[in-house]
Amino acid sequence: MKEAFFGNFDLALVSLYMFWVFFALLIYYLQTENMREGYPLENEDGGAEPSNLPLPKAKTFKLPHGRGEVTVPDYKREAREVALERVGSPGFPLEPTGDPMLDGVGPASWAPRRDEPELDGKGHPKIQPMRKLESFGVSAGRDPRGLEVQAGDGEIVGTISDMWVDEPEQLVRYLEIELDGDHGGGKRLVPMQLAVIMKDRVKIQSIFGRHFANVPQTKSPDVVTLLEEDKISGYYAGGKLYASAERQDPQLG
Repeated sequence: MKEAFFGNFDLALVSLYMFWVFFALLIYYLQTENMREGYPLENEDGGAEPSNLPLPKAKTFKLPHGRGEVTVPDYKREAREVALERVGSPGFPLEPTGDPMLDGVGPASWAPRRDEPELDGKGHPKIQPMRKLESFGVSAGRDPRGLEVQAGDGEIVGTISDMWVDEPEQLVRYLEIELDGDHGGGKRLVPMQLAVIMKDRVKIQSIFGRHFANVPQTKSPDVVTLLEEDKISGYYAGGKLYASAERQDPQLG
């Protein structure tokens, strides 16, 4: 009797092996695609950090709204020097060598994002001051405009002049501060999450009065870029640790 072609062939086992091979290749592909930004890795001292997987081949993407093209990975290192130094043997932490809030290190660090505003689906800046959005208004809660701004050390540094709204998301992203002359003058933005709106004032606990003059400013009075957003957020967040020496000491909860 003639034996069938698949008589001793285990199709179920072969299918299982094929699935394993497919799944391994899928993980490899997804991981390499995930390495298009932020790679190649670097050590804390700026040296190259070896990777277990090779970088993917460079791919060029066409950006929407006529913003040109971007090629990743581009193998370019960040131009700025990180103002940190090691205080002991390898394994010891790095400590700032200057003003960490201005140098953008530690919790005050920022990423070199595109110096252009984030756009909505229609090609308009997503985040705009409320003075330009006639369809927006405060329907609930305390309107902070006109309230004094109190720093973490109790100093009054200015007043809230406007709110910056993420129009597609319908959220307030930033409060705009009109600083008084003793604290630098001009306007600065503060992330909404780091401001506490009270009955008679807006309190910003993360930084002190002397720090407001150095808050990163926007190039345009009505537009904030991705890079500016990162620098502004990093500056305020860095104050949580670096605003005073006491904040860097161990804290008991």
